[in-house]
Amino acid sequence: MVQCRSFNAFVNRGQIMTAKLNFVRQQGFPDASPETCSYLYPALMWQPRVIGILFLVGLAFQAASFFLALGALLWWNAIFPAFNPFDAIYNLVAKPKSVPRLLPAPAPRRFAQAEAGTVIAAIGLALLGEVNLLAYILEGLALASLGALIFGRFCQGSYLYLLFTGQSAVANRTLPWSA
Repeated sequence: MVQCRSFNAFVNRGQIMTAKLNFVRQQGFPDASPETCSYLYPALMWQPRVIGILFLVGLAFQAASFFLALGALLWWNAIFPAFNPFDAIYNLVAKPKSVPRLLPAPAPRRFAQAEAGTVIAAIGLALLGEVNLLAYILEGLALASLGALIFGRFCQGSYLYLLFTGQSAVANRTLPWSA
């Protein structure tokens, strides 16, 4: 019985590593290896986790200005990837000294940031216009996308970028459940 558990743990660790590697590749790092994934994955997940916390704060307060500012910040990251404050904070504070700095986002990641910024800004506009049903629907969609990203290692925005640019084979290889 112990052997089965250790074998299952080994298989599960392998599946998790594959999902992380697929996520890193989906973000625009097609040549990522298990070695580079070990430091790229935590670096790339830094921003979504912080955005997830900020999004939950926004949900609690339902403040239009908060969502508009968060949407604008995500658009800033997409337009000026070299000046992404989340990446800068990661590189200065959270990054282990032994790993390389996180470089500006590749196109799939920038597209995902722009898409998220658009949806979050639309939530702010819906709240501003008191179209609460639309705000709730968009909040639900954004929450589902954030959940898939943070807990499922699936970035819907990056996946769509790969599909829209004719890279469907690459997109499908980067799904978390692809081996």
